[in-house]
Amino acid sequence: MIDLKNLTIKKAHEDIKSGKYSAVDLTKAYLEEIKKKNPEINAYLEVFKDAEEQAQAADTRFKAGAATLLTGIPFAIKDNILIKGRRAGSASKILENYHATYDATVIEKLKREGAVFIGRTNMDEFAMGGSTENSAYGVTKNPYDTERVAGGSSGGSAAALAMDGALAALGSDTGGSIRQPASFCGLVGLKATYGAVSRNGVMAMGSSLDQIGPFAKTVTDAEIIFNTIKGNDSLDSTTISDTTYKTKKTDKKLTIGIPKAFLKGDGINKDVLKNFEESIENFKKLGYEIKDVELPNIAYSLPVYYVIMPAEVSSNLSRFDGVRFGLHKDGKDGIDDYFETRGAGFGKEVRRRVLLGTYILSSGYYDAYYNRANALRRVITSDFETAFKTVDIILTPTTPAPAFKIGEKISDPVAMYLEDIFTVTANLTGMPAISIPSGVSGKLPLGIQMTALHGNEALLFKAGKEFLKE
Repeated sequence: MIDLKNLTIKKAHEDIKSGKYSAVDLTKAYLEEIKKKNPEINAYLEVFKDAEEQAQAADTRFKAGAATLLTGIPFAIKDNILIKGRRAGSASKILENYHATYDATVIEKLKREGAVFIGRTNMDEFAMGGSTENSAYGVTKNPYDTERVAGGSSGGSAAALAMDGALAALGSDTGGSIRQPASFCGLVGLKATYGAVSRNGVMAMGSSLDQIGPFAKTVTDAEIIFNTIKGNDSLDSTTISDTTYKTKKTDKKLTIGIPKAFLKGDGINKDVLKNFEESIENFKKLGYEIKDVELPNIAYSLPVYYVIMPAEVSSNLSRFDGVRFGLHKDGKDGIDDYFETRGAGFGKEVRRRVLLGTYILSSGYYDAYYNRANALRRVITSDFETAFKTVDIILTPTTPAPAFKIGEKISDPVAMYLEDIFTVTANLTGMPAISIPSGVSGKLPLGIQMTALHGNEALLFKAGKEFLKE
């Protein structure tokens, strides 16, 4: 019997290498859990039929002495990341039965390592949402409490890992879509520096905000996956190398900054605040210096994000027109075809954001909204850069409250958007941020978020490992 609950990538690698069990045995163990739990949780939209075959190929690598740390490791992949020949639909009806014609760069890199792809996971349609309630294929439930959401938009990947339906998972993060579900499901979730991981082969939502990243049970596992998928890519001109940014040393005592003024607002759950204070005390005991930091314009982050993101959504989603791929509906003429297809294929939240973004980009409003939001985005980034002159990491809760009940916020978009209050800044500034488990509220997991200066993921890994005593 494999102890899936406490398994890590290194442990699984050593076990397979020593012959304790095979990659096929490991994959079968996860498939058994999926069979038991997925009908209720709805983490996976599809479990790949050839998962065991992939694991057999991994075992062959082990026998040949050619296995790496990720060989034979079962991964869950978000439904907006392309795997050649397999269905990919961003949990939207408009891409029903679309099959990917090429591999995303991150998939190519994992294939080279011999990872096993177990299946594709549920998500908010086109990554628009914070609860996975906007999927065309039903909500994903939280494995800790099935009356509650798993978070979003990468809720399926988080739930797959939390229910022991995979050992690792990939998601995408545009405003918190990895970190928020990681917090809700008691996991580690990393949103790397913008450009650290190639976006080639990922369905774009907000091109200046999107970033692919790992979900893991431990910070060490997240680091292993990040080091595998990161790097320059000629197919994504925004990618960076390890030398793009100046990095800070990890062998010195680190200083943590707390934006106290930002944490005084209403709407933060008392258990979250209590847990946050306890986390600060834990860092103090570990020898970290704690300082207050001023981020004078951080309160504008959410409105800035909700101007820039829909504008980019409106532009990116114009390609889904029913002409070249996906759903097609016949109308009276060409224009009517377009209206009918998009009306039937896109869900309510996607339509809301496309309309909002089109309005923002329209003549007469472009300067008033989009340009001003971008100007303020630069000011917010500058505030963070100033703060990082005196601290190494900025600490906040990941979310203002633990996982909320299914249906509780779906009819109130503003309440749903406020879920992103702590996470959107990392996407606006392009800085790396990680959510790590920090405690519980009742039986619901809570997380804290650490943010660092561009290119300084190593600081986040160091602090995260020390906090979790890995």
